[in-house]
Amino acid sequence: MRQHTMLFVSLVAGTVLFASACSDTTQPMPSSDDKVGFDPIQQPDDPVALVRDVHGFGGFFFDRDGAPTVYLRDVSARAQVERALGPWLASQEIGVAALRVRGADYDWVSLERWQGRATGEALAMRGAVWVDADEARNRVTIGVERGTSMAQVRSAVARLGVPSGAVVVEEVEPVRFAATLQSRVRPVVGSLQINFPGFLCTLGFNATRSGQRSFITNSHCTNVQGGVESTPYWQPSQGVAPTQIATEVADPAYTTGGGCPAGRRCRRSDASRASYASGTTSTLGRIARTSGANNGSLTITGNFSITGEGSASAGQTVHKIGRTTGWTRGSVSNTCVNVNVSGSNISQLCQTLVSAGVGAGDSGSPVFRRVGTGSNVTLVGILWGGSGSSLYVFSPISNIETELGALTTF
Repeated sequence: MRQHTMLFVSLVAGTVLFASACSDTTQPMPSSDDKVGFDPIQQPDDPVALVRDVHGFGGFFFDRDGAPTVYLRDVSARAQVERALGPWLASQEIGVAALRVRGADYDWVSLERWQGRATGEALAMRGAVWVDADEARNRVTIGVERGTSMAQVRSAVARLGVPSGAVVVEEVEPVRFAATLQSRVRPVVGSLQINFPGFLCTLGFNATRSGQRSFITNSHCTNVQGGVESTPYWQPSQGVAPTQIATEVADPAYTTGGGCPAGRRCRRSDASRASYASGTTSTLGRIARTSGANNGSLTITGNFSITGEGSASAGQTVHKIGRTTGWTRGSVSNTCVNVNVSGSNISQLCQTLVSAGVGAGDSGSPVFRRVGTGSNVTLVGILWGGSGSSLYVFSPISNIETELGALTTF
């Protein structure tokens, strides 16, 4: 959200100072075996983690009616699913009677295994965008850019022993880094515009790590993506507020080899951490809130309060607030997707796709689920890129903390 605003006070957006998007430098992360060197990271509140051991389980998502839906090879296993999901559904204020069951052609363990095999082969091909174990379709979905030979992709995956019927290959827009501008706000909160040398991004959320006051933004919102080179940050920009507010202190290197596709560099999150300067005030657990979702407003009317961390299932609604497009919301379309970044040799593993608006400069935006209709939210990750103007990609909070270490976020 082109956030320039003052904490609790709504202000009008400021003047754009830069036209460029966040830079694309990088360095690479490990993987291994058939699963591409990663096991899907699941939080305790992830419903898939709760039911993955049910025999014949083939995926969990929320359908177009908003009903929790599970794929099962044997629909008689519904009772087991209800027992496993009952407490989680109750925490979402959903009764087990609302659970819908669909017949599965493939079990989830097989889909994840095939996703792992396909990732190494497909993402190494020119024009590949992502590979997903698609819980809403009970298939492995491979997205490719227009003009890419779908037959060639299918043949490559078939050679790996993945059943042709289990694979969907479809044209999608390439995923690019999102980045670009806005106004001075103190104390600093999540979603505000930040500036590092030559570029603009969005501050994701404040966090404490080993007693150090910090904020989290994208790794590509540093001087060099992957690796620590002490990138300086200003808010909203060096020209408007020349006092440096923070310095990059954590940004794991990207790696090659193992299960990372040939010729590419990999990580699980596009995330870095910057430590605040002693003279900069910040508020833990706050995200600047604009006047409404999906209306383009950049005027701050208050704050959202982070009250927990969690995951997002396919079909659930999530929200992001970024300095360029403000507050946008949409449904999670895919989870744990292995994604190629267009124009680079970077692959981000186990990311989440959302059908919602995004613009250059939104890189780093916090992504969250609302708790009811109030101001409390559950933090689920940070946005790093988009495909067209109606789909964005974010790194889950569990992946971020796996790479940056445990964080106190509220």
